[in-house]
Amino acid sequence: MSWETMLVGADISVWQAMEQLNQNATKVLFIHENGKLRAALSDGDVRRWILKRGSLEAPISQVANYRPKYLREWERKMAGEYMQQYGIEAVPVVDEEQRITDVILWRIDGAEAKDRQIDLPVVMMAGGKGTRLYPYTRILPKPLIPVGELPIAEHIIHQFRRYGCKDFYLVVNHKKNMIKAYFNEIEKDYQIHYADEETPLGTGGGLSLLKGKISSTFILTNCDILIREDFSKIYRLHKEKKNLITMVCSLKNFRIPYGVVEIGEDGGIDSMSEKPVFSFFTNTGCYIAEPRVIEELEENREIGFPDVIAHYKAMGENIGIYPIAEHAWLDMGEMDELEKMRKRLDKEEAGL
Repeated sequence: MSWETMLVGADISVWQAMEQLNQNATKVLFIHENGKLRAALSDGDVRRWILKRGSLEAPISQVANYRPKYLREWERKMAGEYMQQYGIEAVPVVDEEQRITDVILWRIDGAEAKDRQIDLPVVMMAGGKGTRLYPYTRILPKPLIPVGELPIAEHIIHQFRRYGCKDFYLVVNHKKNMIKAYFNEIEKDYQIHYADEETPLGTGGGLSLLKGKISSTFILTNCDILIREDFSKIYRLHKEKKNLITMVCSLKNFRIPYGVVEIGEDGGIDSMSEKPVFSFFTNTGCYIAEPRVIEELEENREIGFPDVIAHYKAMGENIGIYPIAEHAWLDMGEMDELEKMRKRLDKEEAGL
């Protein structure tokens, strides 16, 4: 990755910055004016702005840190110590006129730091029929549909293994024996536990089958999604906010292919927008939750997890979100999305 891709102007919007941050492994951008360093913008800055209900259309000049950390050329040798001291993943090098001449990256080799190891149990809802992926699911259960050389369930497990997670609980139903047979036959450095769902119970009802089995904060995920985000950051936010449940939400941008007209009270034209973009956050199907959620579920009652969340929200419990960029969420729930996921993973494996 060229460090020039980390440079942006102050006039781009928050949602545009989110997309660029998502493509940037260091999760930071540097705002410049004619090559001169003016500010820094991290994914944490954007997240705090969103959680304060700041507008996604706002320019990043309203969000950025205008007292950024930087080094002079002669200080380059102290970059590692400097970044560790301030907890930053990249630092720009500037000349005497404050022009950016380089950006030094902290974890460029992709090594997993110890502070990213969260070792949480992971619950995967793997019992659905996957009717939207027919005819694949006529033969295979959805968790075993291959995406490249591995089934989607194994991609999900490998995603969490990077964060030290080693206990995985699969709630299974449809073609469950095939799922068990697959994981029994492969070599693995983690433990798989199963909860057999005899009748469809929804995400909430399926979780009730794990009563007495999980006693710590846990991750809950659907079996058809991948989240390209640092789960240690999601976990830290969950704990800092003292949330009972934290929902991972992805930005979505939809461009209307027409001119949109707002009608005024007198029947005239109030305003016009040519092919406007509408932005909002959507539930990815991935959560971090406290074990109390499992223990308080009614057994053998069909209920979706959004209904569980609504119940606790009505009780005044802390329910939060963790916002991620649009392309940080890979969903293979439908045939065209499955193909997009395959292409995306092929590019990631190729280092593109």
